[in-house]
Amino acid sequence: MPGPLIVNDSVVIPDAELIWRFSRSSGPGGQGVNTTDSRVELTFDVAATTALPDELKARALSRLPGPTITIAASEYRSQLRNREAALQRLAQRLREAIVPPPKHRRATKPTRGSVERRIATKKQRSDLKRLRRSP
Repeated sequence: MPGPLIVNDSVVIPDAELIWRFSRSSGPGGQGVNTTDSRVELTFDVAATTALPDELKARALSRLPGPTITIAASEYRSQLRNREAALQRLAQRLREAIVPPPKHRRATKPTRGSVERRIATKKQRSDLKRLRRSP
């Protein structure tokens, strides 16, 4: 059984905060299709977690569509592999939600040389088109 979920170096979610649900997978299958509960639903309540610091929790709540994340995995025949896939997807979703915002770009003026080069190329193009015209 998988243990705690490691999101990044500083965030580890304990197993007690993860809610698991199992059901039968849909679609075609073999002999065990109606007997094995291989589909996995993993639910994590971001608003009630103690694993995230307040700053990261606020950032995640503002970026996620709701206070809980529910991941469903049914691509594998094995329940264990579906559990691992759901854990990986939850970790990825949380990593994207708590990533710091990009640094603010400070606008700068173009250098005098770049302005002069731009105007010189515009003048060259203008002269070229002017010489193409019929007198």
